[in-house]
Amino acid sequence: MKLGMIVGAMALAVGLAGCDDVPVSSGGGLDRHVLINNQTGRTIWALYGSRTTTNSWEEDILGANTLPNGRSVNVNFDDGTGACMFDFKFVFPNGQAIEHYGINVCTTATYTVR
Repeated sequence: MKLGMIVGAMALAVGLAGCDDVPVSSGGGLDRHVLINNQTGRTIWALYGSRTTTNSWEEDILGANTLPNGRSVNVNFDDGTGACMFDFKFVFPNGQAIEHYGINVCTTATYTVR
């Protein structure tokens, strides 16, 4: 039993030997920052971005802020899962919403909503 614990500790040490303390993006280091550009002619009151495999919209990315027409916001969609495919929901002051599906945030640097 003691020998097994020693071998396990040695395996852990070997496994950690190449680790750095530098944070990296999940999923192979792919950048998931997307510049969301509002060209709708209206202010966006809420912005949601959820993995395509999720059945809920999660939390409002803008929080207490809004995204006026003609303005942009940089959003980091790295949720730690390595996912690249996301759905977006944009909500306006009157409650109307636009939903866009299947956006690859690993390859999309700028996304314009119209």
